[in-house]
Amino acid sequence: MSRVHDMGGRFGDGAVGFEPDGEAIFVENWHARALALTLAAGGLGKWNIDISRHARECLSPKDYARFTYYEKWMAALAVLLVDSGVVTKAEMAGAEPSPSDLTDKTLRADKVAAVLASGGPSARDGAAPAFNIGDRVRTRHVARNVLVSGGHTRLPGYAAGMKGEVILSHGCHVLPDASAHRLGDRPEPLYTIAFDAADLWGEAERVGDEVTCDLWESYLEPAP
Repeated sequence: MSRVHDMGGRFGDGAVGFEPDGEAIFVENWHARALALTLAAGGLGKWNIDISRHARECLSPKDYARFTYYEKWMAALAVLLVDSGVVTKAEMAGAEPSPSDLTDKTLRADKVAAVLASGGPSARDGAAPAFNIGDRVRTRHVARNVLVSGGHTRLPGYAAGMKGEVILSHGCHVLPDASAHRLGDRPEPLYTIAFDAADLWGEAERVGDEVTCDLWESYLEPAP
């Protein structure tokens, strides 16, 4: 579903500038802690990356618009921790925590580098791709989750109902539309689709500019 996070081209805020080389990765010291807390909490195994993305998307539009990047992360993490039963609202507010059966899943400092290096691969065995490199395709007309009403999807609103060309085929990967709602992996072929920027925005900064999106097979159909 298209929510406030899906803002590509919507509000006319102008170009997104590039950060100069050497720019600090974390503008404030607490930003690094916010990232560390999010990764450590994810290591408890109570949710996956798609569930965490959906939690950020589901922040109220007012909060989403006023929060900074890492404020969004922390607000969504608080929701995930309570909704998954890791902590209670009272504990979040400062009450004495109850004993936890998750102590053995603590991500300790000496394990962090190895855990991050291993990543969280989303590749899975699955069906052969229906599209080949060079095929012309059209995306689903509305950027919505067809499995869960109002659910998570990786099809951005600006690319919905648009024609493009398959330029890469990545094999089968976990379908976020299912994974974000604990419906299993439901792997599908994943493609990189190139769109003419002028088709998406009405005009392009330079003739020939393209926008590429990684999109799952169920988002696509052969272009008429």
